[in-house]
Amino acid sequence: MKRTLLTLLLLAAAALPAAADGGMWLPSLIGTRIKEMRAKGFRLTAEDIYSINRASMKDAVVLFDGGCTGELVSAEGLLLTNHHCGYDAIQRHSSVEHDYLTHGFWARSRAGELPNEGLNVRFLVRMEEVTDRIAAGETADAIVAAACAEGTGYKASVEQMYYGNQQFLFVYEQFDDVRLVAAPPSSIGKFGGDTDNWIWPRHTGDFSVFRIYAGPDNKPAAYSPQNVPYRPKRHFAVSTRGVREGDFTMIYGFPGNTQQYILSDVVRYICETSDPMKIDIRTGRLDIIAAAQASDPALRIRYAARHARIANAWKKWQGEVLGLTRRGIAGRKARDEERFVRETAAAGFEGYDTLLAELKEEFARIRPYYYTHELLSETLRTLRFAYSDAERRDALFARCEPVERDLYRQAFREYDARCTELEPIAAFREGVARCGTAEAYADRIFRLVLDDPAHAEIEALRKGIAAQLDAIVGALGTRSLRNCNSARMNELYARYVAGIRRLAALRGEEGDLFPDANLTLRVAYGAVAGYEYADGEYHRPLTTVDGIIAKDNPAIYDYDIPQALRDLHATKEYGRWAVEVDGRRTVPVCFLASNHTTGGNSGSPVLNGRGELVGINFDRTWRSTMSDIAFDPAICRNIAVDIRYVLLVIDRIGGAGYLIDEMTLVR
Repeated sequence: MKRTLLTLLLLAAAALPAAADGGMWLPSLIGTRIKEMRAKGFRLTAEDIYSINRASMKDAVVLFDGGCTGELVSAEGLLLTNHHCGYDAIQRHSSVEHDYLTHGFWARSRAGELPNEGLNVRFLVRMEEVTDRIAAGETADAIVAAACAEGTGYKASVEQMYYGNQQFLFVYEQFDDVRLVAAPPSSIGKFGGDTDNWIWPRHTGDFSVFRIYAGPDNKPAAYSPQNVPYRPKRHFAVSTRGVREGDFTMIYGFPGNTQQYILSDVVRYICETSDPMKIDIRTGRLDIIAAAQASDPALRIRYAARHARIANAWKKWQGEVLGLTRRGIAGRKARDEERFVRETAAAGFEGYDTLLAELKEEFARIRPYYYTHELLSETLRTLRFAYSDAERRDALFARCEPVERDLYRQAFREYDARCTELEPIAAFREGVARCGTAEAYADRIFRLVLDDPAHAEIEALRKGIAAQLDAIVGALGTRSLRNCNSARMNELYARYVAGIRRLAALRGEEGDLFPDANLTLRVAYGAVAGYEYADGEYHRPLTTVDGIIAKDNPAIYDYDIPQALRDLHATKEYGRWAVEVDGRRTVPVCFLASNHTTGGNSGSPVLNGRGELVGINFDRTWRSTMSDIAFDPAICRNIAVDIRYVLLVIDRIGGAGYLIDEMTLVR
């Protein structure tokens, strides 16, 4: 009996995410990981990472603009995040006359810092498990309401972990006066553009600088000229010592979404159907926008943020398919599922004998609905069906009309060709029949949107889209349409993950399982590390300014670096930011590390073993995008901009050394 159980537990290890293979850990429970972290080079304590009794690292990390991460680097509210996280704000302040996207922006005083309507940051005040409270009859709404009443600007939510096997309350303090302080030229902050996105080697100075303002009492306040820089409980010291391969690194941020526990059937759907469909449709949209941007500087600015949003996921999905396919993840998950069935039976767990079959049956049922939802989201739901009078009077709008019309045509054409798993929207089908083709119908609707936005045909189409979405939601039983799920799938996944955790608990290793990311604060740790990209091709984990010069091309917008950077390279007058690399005087630009990251981790601080800032996370390598579904330590790497390059650009390109004077620099 004992031998059988031991064999069972050893086999079970292969079916479970291992601690060494990534992980996004809840900071309030990080004490369970400290021993391993210290073995890898961490020099602080769990209380230094997360504490509600004293200032800790969590007090220097913010959720930035609802989808990125930022970190405090001064006692006066100075905040670093990615250039692409601040991109919308930079674009809104840009014009042909003041093109901050192209030329950068550097406030020369506090008075020159630019307010941003609608932009906010949130600090985590505390998190606590409320599973037992909810089981005892308290509602999540009541728990949230009580938490929000605790302080000025408090926001709260109850989030599910392990598909609802645990619930945690997260309490935040939100600040709404966040001002743009500095942004490098896009040829630095977005160097390489979409060509280099998700790629290594990388030479992108992906950072921007903001400042948080508060009322005179240091509490959240709406924008006012009388507000003062926020005085944080904690800010990160900035290390100029640098990093070497093998050094410990830690990411502290807000990862958005992972799918570590999904079925092999879902992985196959993603690789074979979902991602290829979305890639193809977005390719068409990007081609239209890129052609317009190349034709007109004003259109380049107008569509810059839109192009970036479309292209980011477009390229990410390509790498995801490549990584999942090459690493055989669907097959690996199928084998894990077979083990799960055997091992739960051998352990005598009740209620698991048909669970995997039920999961697969439910996914087969919902697949057409999920596919159609994704198709709608990539086609008809991307379109605007009304423009304001002010927009139509805008002198630039006439030049936008052909672009918007072409986007209409492309969306209508793709929906018409691909809506094969459910019945197309009746009004759409009838409109195509009347006009002869989907593109002709698109032309008619677009002209009505401009000339007669209240027309009955537009209203019929809008109602048809809403009706199809309602039908999909009704069939799935949930409005939370992430991760190819349904209400029934979520119930089954909850049992599935509970079974995985029970098997781990038998071995005393339940703490080695982390909950999927859901835009709540997490800790990930690893090391500076290169990797073997292909047979015999090892990618080193560090790039330098010399690589920027090698790519420099004045004829290509994304590679046309500022003359000041060329001059710096020519003279090698890098000042205190210079280092020796392979006998060359240079400055590090980016580095690779083995931290488990995803969307939302953009802008996250990359910290060394002493908790000092050494970089700003901004990307993953192309095949690493598979880590949303399966983290493979052999190839999954996050990409960070080296803090020394950030300091060089602020100091020598922006001439804003006064910002560095605010920071706490250490060696």
